[in-house]
Amino acid sequence: MGFRILGTGSALPERSVTNDDLSEFLDTSDEWIFPRTGIRSRGICTTETLDELAVTACRRALEAAGVSAGELDLIICSTTSGDHLIPAEACAVAELIGASCPAFDLSAACAGFVFALDVADGYLARGRGERVLVVAAEKMSRLVDWSDRATCVLFGDGAAAAVLGPDGENPLALRLTTEPSVDILHVPGVAGSSPYDATERPASVLAMEGRRVFKFGVNAICDSVQALCEQAGVAVDDIDHFVFHQANERILSSAVQRLGIDNAKVARALEETGNISSACIPLALDRLARAGELKGGQLVVLVGFGAGLDTGACLLRWDRPGD
Repeated sequence: MGFRILGTGSALPERSVTNDDLSEFLDTSDEWIFPRTGIRSRGICTTETLDELAVTACRRALEAAGVSAGELDLIICSTTSGDHLIPAEACAVAELIGASCPAFDLSAACAGFVFALDVADGYLARGRGERVLVVAAEKMSRLVDWSDRATCVLFGDGAAAAVLGPDGENPLALRLTTEPSVDILHVPGVAGSSPYDATERPASVLAMEGRRVFKFGVNAICDSVQALCEQAGVAVDDIDHFVFHQANERILSSAVQRLGIDNAKVARALEETGNISSACIPLALDRLARAGELKGGQLVVLVGFGAGLDTGACLLRWDRPGD
């Protein structure tokens, strides 16, 4: 027994910050940013909380699925940038939507949504419930160094969610990997104020080795696609939609070229959202669903990759009711 995606939803901040906006306080420009990243704007929270974005995405997913919050048996939130260290972001979501089920957070950086799908699949397979809400919510604007033009231009805020139910055939294939490396992409934890702590206390802002992340991202996509197809016994050409983590257009283009796949099959939201960490994949999936581009029986590949270095990849057959 596997799962089915019953409905999806997403939410972005009201404020869209363009490359020209960034040039007002950074030594940068649209001419510098867009060719290097594929990003022209990104949603940045101003008055919204991450709780509010997550709740909006969840309510839209529940509405699309025809499921009430009271019917949920589990809520999993993928986040590395929640409004709360304690309690879990998922607990805040549960309270605000009126759910009364177990709720917890999962941290696997940009691969988090796919990791959460695997956890949800196990929960459903054990018969622990019939309705699971998986939400990815990220406020990357609170983690970046806004004086570092090499990193802050890449990221945005947002949330996206999916409601899962049983009696499907998904995942057709799944692959989770970790190539342990902390320094390539990391955000130091909260320093605290302990008078006994004699360790160094670096600022809690994102640091990244761009070239190594680029190489890892391209390899992660290509290796994952090949591995999933081999597991499921399908050809790469049989895949109808590729939903990759939206890190950088150069990563996407390099992977597309190496795999030899049809560029039109690759979902893209990067230009107007930037990198929203684990929310990238479900947001792109929601956009495909709401545009009517996902048809019943189609094969969809999801590949997330990021800090850790974690990779989460999944092959799905789209079988949402009504599609």
